[in-house]
Amino acid sequence: MNAITTTRSEETYRDKILRKCAESVEMKQKFFNEYANQIEAMAKDMAGRFQQGNKLLVMGNGGSLCDALHFSVEFTHPIIEKRLAFPVIPLMTDIATMTAISNDVDSSRVFVNQLRLHGKPGDMALVVSTSGKSPNLIYALEEARKKEMLTIAWAGKDGGRFPQLADYCFIVPSYSIHRIQEVHATLVHVAWDLIHIALGAEDVI
Repeated sequence: MNAITTTRSEETYRDKILRKCAESVEMKQKFFNEYANQIEAMAKDMAGRFQQGNKLLVMGNGGSLCDALHFSVEFTHPIIEKRLAFPVIPLMTDIATMTAISNDVDSSRVFVNQLRLHGKPGDMALVVSTSGKSPNLIYALEEARKKEMLTIAWAGKDGGRFPQLADYCFIVPSYSIHRIQEVHATLVHVAWDLIHIALGAEDVI
């Protein structure tokens, strides 16, 4: 295939598959080259807090909700039997509470009201978004800081408000929601693995 003269409409399905895969790999390499040191620092910080008995509260909307849930289940039910489980509470799964807050107060308060109840100093709050501009996540980060919790944000595009509100902020430098979410999905496994390694687990993945 001539990369200069061939348009996307002229690509075969095989060409399209390989191009999309290459774009995904390229974005992951760019992201992890940029943030490797900060991810290490975050993993060690989180490991220490888990070891001290603190918990992690996770939040997200739409596809990012799924990434936050993925992070949650990896900790509460480790796929590697010898690895420790840690308390990670998703604030998106109690539909009755979320709809009650949305109906009685405002949908932008669905996370902050729960975080105010469940979070305590020393705990951690992780928000996942492709834009960093979701009001319900911004309010949650602001409240987490007031409660002296560790604040962590995964975003894309330009990061929105997250860089000003999170102790650790990781921004995928892309405006493609698909590429952003693909990097976040990989970050789930990398961060989960490193946190356990920081606590003395064998590096087997």
